[in-house]
Amino acid sequence: MSDLTGEIIDNRYELISLIAAGGMASIYKANDRRLDRFVAVKIMHPHLANDEEFVNRFIREAKAIAALSHPNIVSIQDQGWNEGGAPAVFIVMEYIDGFTLRDLLLEKGRLTPKELLHYVIPVVSALAQAHTLGINHRDLKPENILISKDGRVKIADFGLARGGLLGSTMTVDSSVVLGSVSYLSPEQVERGISDARSDIYSFGVMCFELLTGQKPYDGDTPIQIAFKHVNERIPAPSTIVDGIPQALDAVIYKATSPNPDKRQRNGSELLEELQVVQISMDPKRSQLSLDLDLPLENPTPKRKSARPEVRVGNTLVTRIKSFTEPTSLRNRESEPKFIPEGKLEAPAMSHSGAIRRKTSKRVQRNRYIASLILLFLVAAGLYQLVWPVNGTSIPSVVGMNLADATSTLSNIGMKAVVSVKQYDSEVPSGEVISSSPGGGAHLKKGATVSLVLSKGAQPIVTPTPTPTPTPSDSASATPVAINSYVGLTSDQAQSELTAAGLTVNQSFDYSDTVPAGSVISQTPDGTSPVLPGTTVNLIVSEGSASVYIPNVYSLTQTAATTELENLQLKVVVRKIGAGKHVTNVSPKVGSKVKRGSTVYITLG
Repeated sequence: MSDLTGEIIDNRYELISLIAAGGMASIYKANDRRLDRFVAVKIMHPHLANDEEFVNRFIREAKAIAALSHPNIVSIQDQGWNEGGAPAVFIVMEYIDGFTLRDLLLEKGRLTPKELLHYVIPVVSALAQAHTLGINHRDLKPENILISKDGRVKIADFGLARGGLLGSTMTVDSSVVLGSVSYLSPEQVERGISDARSDIYSFGVMCFELLTGQKPYDGDTPIQIAFKHVNERIPAPSTIVDGIPQALDAVIYKATSPNPDKRQRNGSELLEELQVVQISMDPKRSQLSLDLDLPLENPTPKRKSARPEVRVGNTLVTRIKSFTEPTSLRNRESEPKFIPEGKLEAPAMSHSGAIRRKTSKRVQRNRYIASLILLFLVAAGLYQLVWPVNGTSIPSVVGMNLADATSTLSNIGMKAVVSVKQYDSEVPSGEVISSSPGGGAHLKKGATVSLVLSKGAQPIVTPTPTPTPTPSDSASATPVAINSYVGLTSDQAQSELTAAGLTVNQSFDYSDTVPAGSVISQTPDGTSPVLPGTTVNLIVSEGSASVYIPNVYSLTQTAATTELENLQLKVVVRKIGAGKHVTNVSPKVGSKVKRGSTVYITLG
């Protein structure tokens, strides 16, 4: 599919950059010009937009996912057809500025059990609601779990979703196995069927990978990996790494059972089990969610005439209620009760005449627990202020001058070090181009943040003019008229100038306005004749100083590396197991970067 960056969809959504591209659609970061905010626009590939049935499914997807009003699911905001521009069927979604769980895994290698639960419990909470509405995700994997810079966790891409609200599966060819093969359940591979328990299996595989840093199965081809999911049993994570609590290990092992009947039935059941595990790992959480069973106050004011009455012999007596009396008894006190004469004891009275109320042990206990919770919350808040548990979030310092960036980082206990200074025609000299780690990352106080500082636009060096021949050397030479070759190809300039008896000297520079291979400037400039043998200096364009990251997903290491290096980008390869095809690219596909920048590709 051609890149639609720059297009305006539905006279409203201006496509800024390509975020990701898949088999059915491409997703762009866009500006909602009506509400002045960033959104994500998912556009179906043109060849699929001609299939009426597929378009109907695409629309049903938008309507069904829009019904999932959950804080941990990327929300659907609009849907329609583009009119007056490039033909497109589109869905508008919430834009999440952050990173994926895959990015986090690549950075950390693997997660601790506590970190795992922090990120996946919101995922399961969202999954529970989807399953309740009869919607299955069918493509759970770290790439589809987004983490915003402020720490919110969101499930994205229900593009393969299936359920009663969606109808049939979102696929072009029913013989195509959808989803990422490393996370497919055995029943999806064997029979092409899935339900909520298939999502549970994918979730279990994802947790296995996050805890161990590796996928359960490797293979040279997707078919080999799928075969292992059908014929082998995924081991417990504790067999790979130490330190995994037995309760958590058991939940994940159960989720990855080859037999769907032995897994958790749905997201709700899985959520309950994980919450129990979380409380067992951190008992303080049980106090935060404990039902104190405190007596409920009746919001309706009590009237004196409403006091219950009891009978002492043949006499009606108003009875004084105790604060500790169970509600169930109070409800029955509207009817007079018979008490034998001589058995009614007068309530104890204080010297002031007020009723002395005795507090029950249960209320005392509940008050004690409430006090402990209050103390815990205050202590936790102070602790977060003094020393955040997960480190300090780094603010973005891109665009600041060095002094401001250093001061900003110093204020949160970080050190700033300039690691590279480079020319940049778009960033003024002395300002920060980028930082490592970037804004939104978390570091402990005292850590160092590396800065890339701009040296401004690269100066164009004017070659030293060739000495003009002395009259004795050129007395008999006839001046030669030359043209200006600015904007023309260097090959044409080289050929014509050499034919005219002139010497050509070429140097190269980047230009955002002059195409690669064409002349940026020329000395002499061609406004007047020159003597034969004169050297003409040409500065030739190497193209724009910036390039866009191409889509190299699913390519082999060699093919992806070649394509990126042809754009003068440096490539660093990371491998997960024996992976041979690209499963992740950082910076993201469609990102604008400087030539010479480093691109990380992951083979999985």
